[in-house]
Amino acid sequence: MSPVRPRTVAVWRMLRATVHVVHGIWIIRTRFDHQSPEQTEATVAQWSRDMLRIMGVQLLVRGQAPNGPCLVVANHISWLDILVINAAQPVRFVSKADVLRWPLLGRLVAGAGTLFIERESRRDAVRMVQIMAERLQAGDRVAVFPEGTTGDGRGLLPFHPNLLQSAIAADAPIVPVALRYVKANGQERHDAPVFVGSTTLVASIWTTLRARELTAVVLYDEAQTADGRDRRAWAQDLHSALNRHVCCP
Repeated sequence: MSPVRPRTVAVWRMLRATVHVVHGIWIIRTRFDHQSPEQTEATVAQWSRDMLRIMGVQLLVRGQAPNGPCLVVANHISWLDILVINAAQPVRFVSKADVLRWPLLGRLVAGAGTLFIERESRRDAVRMVQIMAERLQAGDRVAVFPEGTTGDGRGLLPFHPNLLQSAIAADAPIVPVALRYVKANGQERHDAPVFVGSTTLVASIWTTLRARELTAVVLYDEAQTADGRDRRAWAQDLHSALNRHVCCP
């Protein structure tokens, strides 16, 4: 069997996914203001699971998702990571401001409560740490990708520790979350969703839509508290914790 789906299947999935995005924007505009936080969270989770199903991506969750406020720290492989994490358990993401310029998706991500940061600005990082700490103290789950960019899934890039200060300021735990994309056997790495280098967003989405036997694995590691560590020491320990899980044979 071919490792990719026929073009006609991928086109059909692309059309259905586009309609689903538009529907998501409609939901944000018409329902979110009238829903409780719990209802909004359930809506986001269901919408994300439906999108994965439309795209032909299976979801496998391992470990115990956190119930209370926490900072989720995950490795970053693809634009698909946001969907996968939200399908497992919705969070409020911190994302680079460039995402706002993505066609349709930018509006969807913004409407879902994403916090946007100018990554090249140290002053904006200070602002974001304060906002994140406030959201954590208000009971939110906030998620960051401390690598700062996507990797190829074979290992971890160095972590940028600045935003971890928010968990220290809010006295909140950090939950390491390992993401992997694997084939049907559950072990062999699947490279279709990888979004690195000169690959465009459209090309990456197309490759993912054509992929067969694609499973997204979300692994929740044990929650950690600061225990006197500063953000740099904590970042190193979180890097070590995630590095045990992210690599595929």
